Formats: sequence, C-alpha cells, structure tokens
Amino acid sequence: MIDMLPTGATIGILGGGQLGRMLAVAAARLGLRTHVFDPAANPPAGDVAHATTTAPYEDETALRTFGATVDVITFEFENIPTAALDVLETCAPVRPGRNALRVSQDRLTEKAFLADLGLRTAPFAAVDDEVDLAEAAAEIGLPAILKTRRFGYDGKGQARIMAAEDADQAFADMAGAPAILEGFVDFSHEVSVIGARSAAGDVACYDPGENEHAGGILRTTTVPARLTGAQRTDAVLVAAQILNKLDYIGVMGVELFVTDAGLLVNEIAPRVHNSGHWTQQGCSVDQFEQHIRAVAGWPLGDGTRYADVAMENLIGEDVYRLPDLAAESGASIHLYGKSEVRAGRKMGHVNRVTGGTRST
Repeated sequence: MIDMLPTGATIGILGGGQLGRMLAVAAARLGLRTHVFDPAANPPAGDVAHATTTAPYEDETALRTFGATVDVITFEFENIPTAALDVLETCAPVRPGRNALRVSQDRLTEKAFLADLGLRTAPFAAVDDEVDLAEAAAEIGLPAILKTRRFGYDGKGQARIMAAEDADQAFADMAGAPAILEGFVDFSHEVSVIGARSAAGDVACYDPGENEHAGGILRTTTVPARLTGAQRTDAVLVAAQILNKLDYIGVMGVELFVTDAGLLVNEIAPRVHNSGHWTQQGCSVDQFEQHIRAVAGWPLGDGTRYADVAMENLIGEDVYRLPDLAAESGASIHLYGKSEVRAGRKMGHVNRVTGGTRST
C-alpha cells in the first residue's frame, strides 16, 4: 500500500505530447501539480503544466533536477530510454513500474508475455535476418506483417508481405532493426479496453470501444462496441488479467481483435490511450483522471459509462474543419495546442454524445 498524495503534491510526467497535456489538466482538477520533462521545446503539455523541463533523456543532471521536484513520476509514452529510468528511480517512484515498460517496449517480449498468460495472439516469430524471415514466413504463412520489435507506432516500422516476392523489400524496410513477423488475423473488428489498477490492487475497466483505423492511425472509437455480453465480459477479464500479472499501477490500453474463434490480443499500451478519449464525455471520471488517481495513490473513480460516444481524431488538415466543428451541436472539441499542421499528425479530437444510455 502507498500513501495517498495530498493536494499540492507534484506529479512528474515524462513526455509532453497531447496525452501529457490531458494528464496535466486532470491533475489540476484534483489539486495536484505537474512537471513535464520533454526533449522538445514548447511541447503541448507545457501550456498547462506547472513546470516544464526541456532536455534530452540522456541528460542525467537534468533528470536528477527534475526528479528532485516531484513526488511521483509517470509517463505518456512507453519508449523511454532505460538509462533515464535508472536515474529517475533513485529520485521518486515511477508508476507504472519498469516491468510494464519492459514488456511493452518490445513486440516480441509482449507477445511472449501474453502467450505465457494463456491469451491468444496472432501467430508470431522473431526475425533477425533474412533466413529467419524465410523460415517464419514458411511457418506462419502469408500474407503477414513484418514489424520492428521496438519504437513502432501509428503504423510506422511495419511492412506488409502479401507474397514471397515482397519479403526482400520488407526486410530492407526494417533498416537492420530486430523484427517480428506476425500472421494476418481474420477479424471482424478491433476493440479496446481501457483498464486501471490502483496501488491497492483494485481494478476498474471502462466499456470496450470499437476502433476504426486508416493508414495505420486510429480514426474513430465508438461506444458501445459491437460485442455480445459474453465478449464484453471476456474483454474486461483479459485486461484485468494483464493488469494483475504486471502488478500494474495506472491506466492501460488493451487492443483486441474480435474473431469467430474468440478474442485475440493485438497489443498493450502501458499508459492512457487514444481509444479512451471518449471517456471525457462518457464517464464521470475519465481515463486521465483515473490514471492520476492511481499513480497518486488515490482510490479509483467511477468509470461507469453514462452515454454513448463517438470519438473522431482530427489528423493533419482535419483541424481546418474547426469553424464547422465549433458550430456543431453536441461536439466536444479537444485541441492539443500544436501549431504546425502535418499529414498524419494528431491535432485534436472530437467527442460526440450519440445517446444517453447507461451501461449495465
């Protein structure tokens, strides 16, 4: 058991993107302060945090100075260098812990972890060279997807292999990085569960949301998802099993494929997640406040869904629709304060309440 942080305490956030920004806003609502650490100047979270440190993760002096100002440390993304965590752990507790990061930072480690839990995933095999790729393709079959084991997100670091002649180019696309080959999964749709676990071991999961992607980037999440009652229960139980096995503290996103044979785990994200943004308009306590509560040692809040919600990401030039969105009845706009519009860049999101039914 850990002590509950008092109001006025400071939470350190590694990463100053939009997730860090929304975590800082949630913390402020609870009377908690935030200090953001980010290598980039003027990160989105810097607009709303109480303090910002701009320094590379390799700057040990900056890390220690940052660590001395905070009571607990959390993060908005999982690819934090191990050496930085080695330094920060001597300054303040890091929540969620190192094991969750270790598992999620490497796709092969993650898949093996899930398989060891008895959870179903896509077939997979490690690929370190072209011989491995040929053997993996023969074992798993084609089509398949070759992915870098580390540092991939929003469709980056991936290459589809539809036929044997695609293998050489796919391997070249990995640029020498260790990779994993994953077999295609015949699924009807993808859903995700946003789950939370407190320091006391209490677990609370939000209703599963249904996701649609385009170009490897999440476009929409809709709740309720198309699931039977049994599938909904299974999805929540899978998330709870993962949270408990990792002795997790905080919010996690668990993505699942819905197949005729049951649910398959696609991946886990040890942080607040894009597919959980709907909770801002659908629940009394959204995913950001839930995460702050957990890492601060507070009891988890009530995440019961009281509304049906459709979340739409505003990507790149979508943000130019702002005048129309601002005039749209029922549209709740969340912009991230990013000044430069780029193709594929998440500029904000919109939540639309589509119904007022409470989940059961």
